[in-house]
Amino acid sequence: MAGKPKLHYSNARGRMESIRWLLAAAGVEFEEQFIEKKEDLEKLRNDGYLLFQQVPMVEIDGMKMVQTRAIASYIAGKYNLYGKDLKERAWIDMYVEGTKDLMDMIMYLPFQPADTKGKNLALIIERATTRYFPVYEKVLKDHGQDYLVGNKLSWADINLLEAILMVEECKPDILSAFPLLQAFKGRTSNIPTIKKFLQPGSQRKPPMDEKTVAIVKKIYGI
Repeated sequence: MAGKPKLHYSNARGRMESIRWLLAAAGVEFEEQFIEKKEDLEKLRNDGYLLFQQVPMVEIDGMKMVQTRAIASYIAGKYNLYGKDLKERAWIDMYVEGTKDLMDMIMYLPFQPADTKGKNLALIIERATTRYFPVYEKVLKDHGQDYLVGNKLSWADINLLEAILMVEECKPDILSAFPLLQAFKGRTSNIPTIKKFLQPGSQRKPPMDEKTVAIVKKIYGI
């Protein structure tokens, strides 16, 4: 029997958090090897474990997988979260890429100069409410189903819930104009595996504080 997937990354959200979400939603237990100092990253590089000298890296099924998109696609496919055919996968990919664009804006926010954070936070809220969330609200309205693609939980739904919760950390009432997304959030948050991941003490990571930002900057030379 194969061992649990092992995730190599900092003890922070970053690019690994969506992978944690996917595994948790699929009900897959995983281990984490945290990169706590620059030497930990250098050891992975020197041991030849990082194909492009970068993390995230996930040990799974005898592979040392790198590149966030490749890792997530593999996990989604392996655990039946990637649609039933090529067309469904195309829609899932489009929705995932949209939420990734939004989540990237939030991920970079703690690393930006203090005098630009207010402006960038306002841009995140503007983009969420005018570019991204209206799309998902319309999708749910047009097909009248519980999930974005194929009326079945997929990577796209998991990614969207993660994005919604991240934006709510910036503006708690962000969904006030999106009733179908409010209902979607309620449904998906109560899927047993996801509900467990959202409980205190899970492997879900909190928003970055100043201490974590400083550690990450030191490790990765940002």
